[in-house]
Amino acid sequence: MNLAQAGTESNPYLQMQRRLDKAAELLDLDKGLYAILSEPAQELTVAIPVQMDDSTLRVFTGYRVQHSIARGPAKGGIRYAPDVHLDEVRALAAWMTWKCAVVNVPFGGGKGGIICDPRRLSNGELERLTRRYTASLLDIIGPERDVPAPDMNTNEQVMAWFMDTYSMHMRATQTAIVTGKPVGLGGSKGRREATGLGVAISAREALRHVGLPATGCSVVVQGCGNVGGLGAQFLQEMGHKIVAISDIYGAAYNDNGLDMPAVLAFLAEHRSLEAFPGAERIDNSELLQLPCDVLVPAAIENQIHSANADSIQAKVIVEGANGPTTADADRILENKGVFVVPDILANAGGVTVSYFEWVQDRMGYFWEKDDVFDRMERIMVEAFAAVTAAAQHHQSSARIGAYTVAVERVAYCLQMRGIYA
Repeated sequence: MNLAQAGTESNPYLQMQRRLDKAAELLDLDKGLYAILSEPAQELTVAIPVQMDDSTLRVFTGYRVQHSIARGPAKGGIRYAPDVHLDEVRALAAWMTWKCAVVNVPFGGGKGGIICDPRRLSNGELERLTRRYTASLLDIIGPERDVPAPDMNTNEQVMAWFMDTYSMHMRATQTAIVTGKPVGLGGSKGRREATGLGVAISAREALRHVGLPATGCSVVVQGCGNVGGLGAQFLQEMGHKIVAISDIYGAAYNDNGLDMPAVLAFLAEHRSLEAFPGAERIDNSELLQLPCDVLVPAAIENQIHSANADSIQAKVIVEGANGPTTADADRILENKGVFVVPDILANAGGVTVSYFEWVQDRMGYFWEKDDVFDRMERIMVEAFAAVTAAAQHHQSSARIGAYTVAVERVAYCLQMRGIYA
């Protein structure tokens, strides 16, 4: 892979556009509609001054991108990371548009991020950063306009600060401004587990689709947070064997299977898998190439690419992360006969339950966890069926099938609404 190819392949926004281009071609999409869908509707870059604990001032850069509001308010998380960049946020916002359309919830796509290293910030500094960022977004956010959520390195506490800041400016408690909040502040039961459970449901449907056993399959998971860790636990509860799981430092591997409750308890105590007993230590690149039935990349973007895709030995890939596979890798995996459940379907359990949270906040009535999971499972199963039917109809991969479903639904709304002039 030469440097020019590497640069293109590592740009998530260009990767998203390649899939959009293919779907648009298959759908014979109107050029004007394509022009609308290929660009974000609105972008905001903000400077965020924060007084640090030592009384010095630092200025952080934050972003909020709204890709589309054709189907409803923009919806999407906020991430805090030192390598956040605008093209990443643009891609994530577009993926949210497609993801919401695939599961047919009435949201558009948005995403936000702040360039910072949250591990180097105190709790007070994180709170001041969050509140000032929220205040900077007041002109474009709201329960009917743009509804943020947690993402990488943000959590329910960050969402509580966000909600409180917005509410103070509105002079009324506005629980529906964000999702992923604590249950006691209007959060939904089951939200923390939702993305991981959605990944497990997608894996179950994929195994059935390709004719693999419903139990006893070997599973490798990259990532051990709410998506990877909880997804692995749900898959183990379904009767599958988790042979490897990783954190940012490396992976724990045991061909006989790992005890996921023990893994998660160890992580909660030690914050790393490095000394997990009864497992071999391997690096993350080796993890992706382990022989297995199911591979779940649930970490960050661009983990499966043209340089390593041919070494993937999994029969099924279920994308827990956003954008873990590049477009060039897609072609290689398809030629190898690997069935990929794309991110905009596989990890849509999270946004589905975020939608439920938004609905519950707006009507002031909250559901039990079993109700949340039952509703989510029905939506995920219906979405999987729609995606595989579209893939069969267009003689394409499941990823392009998912894009055709999503793009057609968003384009329909744009057509019906027309262009205001």
